[in-house]
Amino acid sequence: MTIDETTELDTATRKVPLHGPEAFEGMRRAGNLTAQALDLVAEMIRPGVTTEAIDALVFDFAMDHGAYPATLLYRGYPKSSCTSINHVVCHGIPNEKPLREGDIVNVDITLIVDGWHGDSSRMYFVGDVSRKAQRLCDITHECLMRGIAAVKPGATTNDIGAAIQAYAEGERCSVVRDFCGHGLGRVFHDAPTILHFVEPNYEVKLAPGMIFTIEPMINLGRPHVKVLGDGWTAVTRDRALSAQFEHSIGVTETGCEIFTLSPKGYDKPPYQIA
Repeated sequence: MTIDETTELDTATRKVPLHGPEAFEGMRRAGNLTAQALDLVAEMIRPGVTTEAIDALVFDFAMDHGAYPATLLYRGYPKSSCTSINHVVCHGIPNEKPLREGDIVNVDITLIVDGWHGDSSRMYFVGDVSRKAQRLCDITHECLMRGIAAVKPGATTNDIGAAIQAYAEGERCSVVRDFCGHGLGRVFHDAPTILHFVEPNYEVKLAPGMIFTIEPMINLGRPHVKVLGDGWTAVTRDRALSAQFEHSIGVTETGCEIFTLSPKGYDKPPYQIA
């Protein structure tokens, strides 16, 4: 979600929806199904596979399980998933170009189950990848988990951003500013906005019942991005590698619950495929 899209979503904590047990149960179902889809992707990624084939798998899986891909035709987006390769930051559109040995690819899936949105993304290695690519993915996953660890009642959105920014920049990487996490539930993009860096002019106190994504995009180079002519694909301006991981979470009385954990333990590459 772009920063610009969030400007009218939430200007005060009172506008952030607080959800009850029924919503958490709905999010568990949606998150689990999305995680299952991402597990299937892990088992098909290899050189020569096209992102179009990945997208077809996601669509067929959703249809077979009574779900619907939230991105399909969302604001005109043409596919059931986003597939972002190497220097593509996010919103890469699946196509017939085959993956190549050494690529890293983010697959972002949101499945709607009984009206609830499960939103998650992971990085995948295509064959043997460079050490710098592995390091970037490790750093990005650690950023996500440190952001999640900061979530608890009474903490703030800036605590999430501070945890991510401090670690990424301490590892000589940069945090993308143009895209952010967001509230979700029965609505795909809702309040609160979740920035992955500290912004003194925007801060929301976290409370039990809030549901949102954390989805840091971390670059090996500078943080600047540009959107290509298709209106969706965002790439690094310096063409440096970029990586992203994303979970959907809910704030509980004592911390938070992650709705989109992998049933097979494939949350971070390299995946051990049986």
